[in-house]
Amino acid sequence: MKRAITWAMLALSLAFVAGCKQEAPPAPAPSESLGAPVPSPAQPVPAGKKLVFAVIPKALSIPVFDYARIGAERKAKELGNVEIKWYAPQVADVLKQKEVLESFIAQKVDGIAISCLNGDYLTETIDKAVDAGIPVVTWDSDAPQSKRIAFYGVNDYQTGVIMGEETAKLLGGKGKVAIQTAFGADNHMQRLKGLKDTLAQSPGIKIIETFDNKDDYMIASQIVASSTQRYPDLAAWISTGGWLCFSTSILDPVDPMKTKVISFDTIPPAPLVMKAGKIQLMLGQKYFGWGSQPVQILYDYVTKGKKPENPIVDSGVDVVTPANVDDYVAKWDKLMKGEITQ
Repeated sequence: MKRAITWAMLALSLAFVAGCKQEAPPAPAPSESLGAPVPSPAQPVPAGKKLVFAVIPKALSIPVFDYARIGAERKAKELGNVEIKWYAPQVADVLKQKEVLESFIAQKVDGIAISCLNGDYLTETIDKAVDAGIPVVTWDSDAPQSKRIAFYGVNDYQTGVIMGEETAKLLGGKGKVAIQTAFGADNHMQRLKGLKDTLAQSPGIKIIETFDNKDDYMIASQIVASSTQRYPDLAAWISTGGWLCFSTSILDPVDPMKTKVISFDTIPPAPLVMKAGKIQLMLGQKYFGWGSQPVQILYDYVTKGKKPENPIVDSGVDVVTPANVDDYVAKWDKLMKGEITQ
């Protein structure tokens, strides 16, 4: 009971963060590729200058990004002379995300960190920023052919492989499965490819449908409710994002005695959902690191001309099961308190 209360308090604290006023920019309104050549950094920063870094998630409505904001703002406070401008479309929209990126270029911010909805679509605009002397770091979802100086996040294809391997183990190599993903989002497409490539090695496992929930947990909930009735013999739900555990009730229609759930993301209330027996495996990302690490990379580049030795900074992934979920909850408590950073 005490643990449940703790997680409820954490959820309330995030609701407060999400409800804070966003800094809207005024108008004018993973891959191993090294990308395009990156120009050298600008002249050294004058003493006392406040650096302004824009941090752009895919959408303000996606809960995982609330923790990236916390990480970015903590890092800015630690560095002392950094201001974070946090803004994105309210819901995932590639055109609007490009407009946000363009607006920060027009403002001549000192650096940009962005989670790309579609890296190919944003490459030209990212290159425009870099050519204008504004370094760009991608996080969570990359634009590998762009001039961005670095990418921070998981190896999405490999995490899809892990999901496929663990699904095959849980199902004993056989059964019907359904997948939820977000078509058009590069990182989800890479996870989906790794997942499907791996499941193809288990001929007894049949993918009956792959659903596009448009990166919206409300749509994800509707898909679960309708498809559970349509496919009563479903052996597993597999989700390339955290939509199935963004609420404690989304999986209520699913009978855990018949249907396993394998999900990406581990933010609250996901551990509670797992402890209730509704999820058998979760893959967690470095949510606070999404904010803190790109800000640090930008700061080092702008002030010292220093870039990561490898432009692909693999954050690694947390594999959470019922056997280690309590340890993960303890780690999360430390992350929320700022005792550890990722």
